[in-house]
Amino acid sequence: MSSLKTEFRTVTELDHVRIHSLVRRQGGVLTGDIAEVIDNADLVRSQEIPANVVTMYSQVLVADVHSGEQRTLTLCYPADTDPTAGFISVLSPVGSSLLGLPIGAIASWTAPDGTRVAAQVLDILFQPEASGDYVL
Repeated sequence: MSSLKTEFRTVTELDHVRIHSLVRRQGGVLTGDIAEVIDNADLVRSQEIPANVVTMYSQVLVADVHSGEQRTLTLCYPADTDPTAGFISVLSPVGSSLLGLPIGAIASWTAPDGTRVAAQVLDILFQPEASGDYVL
């Protein structure tokens, strides 16, 4: 069973292609949570993505639904991952759960210890496409 709750997601065509290419370059096939997100998302051109949707390199403010603890995360590709600085890989359970969600949606995933975690997207502090960067 997938760790993602079925949610409507919107992903840019560019992010879709780049994630597929990344996985292919690593010699793998798209599987798991990220495959579910990518395969079921509504694809749009970068210029058409709403500013309230999490895209690659978006900086988002999330709140744990149980504790209320807030954290700022930036969704990135694996090469740029730095969890201590809040840079979370799109291929991780957390990253996969955030990609394509709008503000207000709940991201949920399974932590490494097997517990279920859920966080609400409170705000998008930065989205490349909203600032006119369609190729970041």
